[in-house]
Amino acid sequence: MLNPNEVKLVLEAALLAAQEPLPVSELRKMFDEEIDADTIRRLLDELREAWKDRGVELAATASGWRFQTRASYQKFLERIHPEKAPRYSRAVLETLAIVAYRQPVTRGDIEEVRGVTASAEVIGRLEERGWVEVIGHKEVPGRPALYATTKTFLDDLGLRSLQELPPLEDIAKTLDLTPTPPPEPASQPASQPESASQPASQPESASQPEPASQPESASQPEPASQPAPDESATARAV
Repeated sequence: MLNPNEVKLVLEAALLAAQEPLPVSELRKMFDEEIDADTIRRLLDELREAWKDRGVELAATASGWRFQTRASYQKFLERIHPEKAPRYSRAVLETLAIVAYRQPVTRGDIEEVRGVTASAEVIGRLEERGWVEVIGHKEVPGRPALYATTKTFLDDLGLRSLQELPPLEDIAKTLDLTPTPPPEPASQPASQPESASQPASQPESASQPEPASQPESASQPEPASQPAPDESATARAV
């Protein structure tokens, strides 16, 4: 039978070699489950305390325990691992926040909060990332799917449960969900005064004393062609 210090060394080795968080139930298998879960948790807490002054920390997440680098050293690691965080649109960010804080929700619930259609592409992006999944169907006509966040979502935030969710405005900073800036509107106001000012030239031709020149100004095609710039400007804005 291993003594507590030896058990901690085994736990340390297993967690350092693991590619993903390990739950207590999985760690117990290394000792043929002869050590109860409470003892494993106590030894993990002692191990976490032993690593408190190092660049790596032992953390408990929703999926289990893992070693991870401390956030304060991230800026140094980025110099040798310059990985760019994925950028997500405002629609993805808002949808993720609604699911996280109101789960379980349907697409209809998301649309009601956002005021726009919840596209399948946006939800599919979150599903591909592993942050959102279908956990069931609402018992109403049509039985729409119910969406909720996953353990992967909590793991990426370094949380153990939804109760530890940070304030809503902090999620974007933690996950680096940079909202995509909206496209700049088409610069059509400059063309509108020109089209609006063209009819003003008609009274000038009408005020000319020569009768013969009046039909000529009336037959000019400019007034009939004036709506065309307005339509093209409208098409660009749309």
